[in-house]
This record gives sequence, C-alpha cells and structure tokens, in this order.
Amino acid sequence: MLARIDARLPEMSGTMRRIAEFLLENPQSPLEGTIGDLAKESGTSAATVTRFCRLLGYAGYASFRVSIATEAGRAAARETWTTDIGRAFGPDDSATEVLSTLMNSHIRSLQETASIMDLPAVKEISRRIAQSTHVDIYGVGGSAILAAELQARLYRIGINCHCWSEVHEGLTSAAIQNTDCVAIGISNTGRTKETLQMLKQARRAGALTVAISNNPHSPLVELADRQIITSVFERFLQPDDLSAKHVQLMVLDLLYLLIAQEDFERTTQNLSKSASAVAAHRRPTRKSGTRRTPGHSAASTPERVEER
Repeated sequence: MLARIDARLPEMSGTMRRIAEFLLENPQSPLEGTIGDLAKESGTSAATVTRFCRLLGYAGYASFRVSIATEAGRAAARETWTTDIGRAFGPDDSATEVLSTLMNSHIRSLQETASIMDLPAVKEISRRIAQSTHVDIYGVGGSAILAAELQARLYRIGINCHCWSEVHEGLTSAAIQNTDCVAIGISNTGRTKETLQMLKQARRAGALTVAISNNPHSPLVELADRQIITSVFERFLQPDDLSAKHVQLMVLDLLYLLIAQEDFERTTQNLSKSASAVAAHRRPTRKSGTRRTPGHSAASTPERVEER
C-alpha cells in the first residue's frame, strides 16, 4: 500500500496529497477508524478519501482497509523474516545465508514492482514503440547495459532502435527525433545528468519520452511524458546492488513481449529470419541416445546431428 501511494504521489492533487502524506506517516490509522476519521485527521472529506482509494486501484474505502489489514498481518511475520534471513548480510555470514538473503530481497523487489505497475500505461508505451519510426534508448554506466539489452531484443523483432551511453552521440540522435519517435531513459536513481540531457533533447524534438527509474520523485521521472517505476526492497553494496537491475530487466522483458504482441506476424517472421541467419554458427548436438563408445574416434563413427 505504501509503495502504491509513493508511486502515485506526484500525480495527486493537493487534497489527495494530504491523505497520502498522512498515511505515509500513519499507515495503521485506517485500521483504527472510519472513513470519516481518516478524512478528519487528514483535513479532507469522505468523498476525497473514496477518490483517493480508487486512484490506488481499490473499489472503495472498505477494500482499502482490508488490504491494509492483510499487509499488517504480513508485517508481523516479516519482522521475524527480516531478522532471520531478510536482513543485509554481514562479513561473517555463510554462503547459504548470503544466498538466502539475496533471494528473498530480489523476490520481494520483483513482487513490489509488479504490484505498483501501471499496466495500461506500459501497454500504451508498447503500442507507441511498435508503431514508431525510431526508438532511442539512453543509459549511462550500469544502465547502459540494460539499454543495450533492450536495443538488441527490439532490433531483432523489427523495431528500428539505437542505444546511447555517450552523451554527444546521444544528443545528436535525440535532436533528429520527431513525433513518430519514442525515447527511453533508464536510470536507477533518475538523476544521471547525461541521461537527463539526452531525454530532454528528445522531448524538445517531439518524441514521446519514457522514464524507467526506481525513484518516483526524480528529475528523470518528472521530465518524461510516461513513467515506469520499479521498486527495490533492500540495498546491499551500493551503488552496485543488482536487485535494481533485476527488476528493471523484468520491466524490459515485459515491454519486449508486449511490443512483440502488437505485430505478431512481423515478430515471428523476423525471429525466424534471424534464427536462420545464425544457425550455421551454432554447434550441432547429438540426438538423444547417441553415445560414443571408448576407443572409437569421431572420424570412425559417423554421428547424426541436428541444429538447435
């Protein structure tokens, strides 16, 4: 619930923001009072509280309270979990403890990102990318790896796109964007100066701009026309915590699949062509059941092979 509120906060009006800020400081308050109590404590009205609940995806105040009660029940169990295996690891932890800590943290990050995902917005972004004449993807440092991954996958299914990590080249490309183009900025913090510069230039040129970031209140998110917010449950060795990369990779995977759906015929044709083009560079494998007996060389025993 708190993750949803935090993600939606930038788009809230002044009255709804008062409810949001009150709940962020007093998340248990709805369990102790009525909708009227929450309205009074936040200085708003019952009708505004109802609209606030619907903005977060709940049918009304009743379902909102049920969600909070469910989360409160999980919280008690989570305290033990955090103490036992969910805490940040220490220098004397065993390999098993480190692995368990990482697994739980990464799973939580993926689940929280999925829970706050604005799927209609992601679907719209996917449609615009599928119909675009050109896509620019900007990322610097670790985000450059993610940008390159997305570019390679989209290019393979027929999307004309390029990734840029060097700001001069990125600005040059951004300057020749137009209203038929899409520009994507990837930054965990949302504060990388070069990524901001490139995305700003692309927006100035008329492209639809998209921010992918873990910080819902960052300059990158505020700059972009559309936003996809990710969530990281815990951080270990900053700034190289890979859980941030994992949730962003999930977002890129989702985008890729939704874009592929937009023109499935084009997608399948291009994937088939690219697979055929590289088939000769893949090492053949033996069919199941074919084994080379001791003393027989490859030259003396012909093998039946198939392409993967």
